[in-house]
Amino acid sequence: MARTYISGTGLFTPSESISNEELVDSYNRYATDYNTAHAADIEAGRLEPLPLSSSEFIVKASGIRSRYVLNKSGVLDPERMYPVLPRRSEDEPSIQCEMAVAAAREAMQRAGKGPEDIDAVLVACSNLQRPYPAVAVEVQQALGIGGFAFDLNVACSSATFGIQTAVDAVSNGSARAVLMVNPEICSGHLNFRDRDSHFIFGDACTAVIVEREDTLTAPKAFEVLGTRLQTKFSNNIRNDFGFLNRTEEPPRAPNEILFRQQGRKVFKEVVPLVQELILQHLADLDLEAGNLRRLWLHQANINMNQLIARRVLGRDPSEDEAPVILDRYANTSSAGSVIAFHLYHEDLSDGDLGVICSFGAGYSAGSVVVRRVLR
Repeated sequence: MARTYISGTGLFTPSESISNEELVDSYNRYATDYNTAHAADIEAGRLEPLPLSSSEFIVKASGIRSRYVLNKSGVLDPERMYPVLPRRSEDEPSIQCEMAVAAAREAMQRAGKGPEDIDAVLVACSNLQRPYPAVAVEVQQALGIGGFAFDLNVACSSATFGIQTAVDAVSNGSARAVLMVNPEICSGHLNFRDRDSHFIFGDACTAVIVEREDTLTAPKAFEVLGTRLQTKFSNNIRNDFGFLNRTEEPPRAPNEILFRQQGRKVFKEVVPLVQELILQHLADLDLEAGNLRRLWLHQANINMNQLIARRVLGRDPSEDEAPVILDRYANTSSAGSVIAFHLYHEDLSDGDLGVICSFGAGYSAGSVVVRRVLR
């Protein structure tokens, strides 16, 4: 099997950002108006009042202080509270394609790759804006890449599952290099009227180039020493938006088909799953956790990340060892661990070891063990 490398990464960040204070002000205006309009039913005990939110609550619960979004005005409008994204014609590139192309071009430039050097495109993300034609095929055409392309979805673990798929394709010879992109428009499936989750997500797109050793031209890369994936079914994180929604009788309310989770259960069950996945993966590669230079973890919750890193390393991690980007990006689903990797890898020395790790709905988890290579 050919040795494989991550030779380039790219990042698209939307131009608009929403602070906790702005988000809380919008939500609290909505909640106050709701409670006023339903005061009689609330007083009679027929309805529960909506609780107010606060920036302090958000930071304590998640570590998030702001998030990037494709559209700010629609999210902050108490009468709407979801993005305003103008409809595009079939002759225009889709929003996810546009995001993917921007991130991909940076990744290709860093890897020293042109369209003619890439044989496959994967779009891996938590939600696709349409079932078909595949967004990956659209991205492939937009970039002028040959070969094949397809979409895949494993929620927040889509990127690591995509990296393993790319590694497998390169290793078995079906592609010289693979472009894997993660266009996440999480603001589109978030219920901004739910106090317990209205702050969680942001929008972004990442891209990764995986290639084999004999095509490597970039002076800096990461050798992929191994990949490991795991899934375990759970209803504790769900998004029920799909093509059968319109057929259901009785129909569900819009909030019932958006993102929802049972956060405490997720925390309790996912942390040991991820901890064991990473430690067993390292052991199978004859590597010691103490030799890890960096952990690029899925950026969902600061408390979860710190606990996982502590259990893997056997001590409290430093910010350098487990960098955090969710304070300004929030949870960007599959893009999160790759954003952390993209922004925090240049300082690593030749031979340094690291783990890119994702975890989320499914449950799903992925571990990619890499070693820094300076050529």
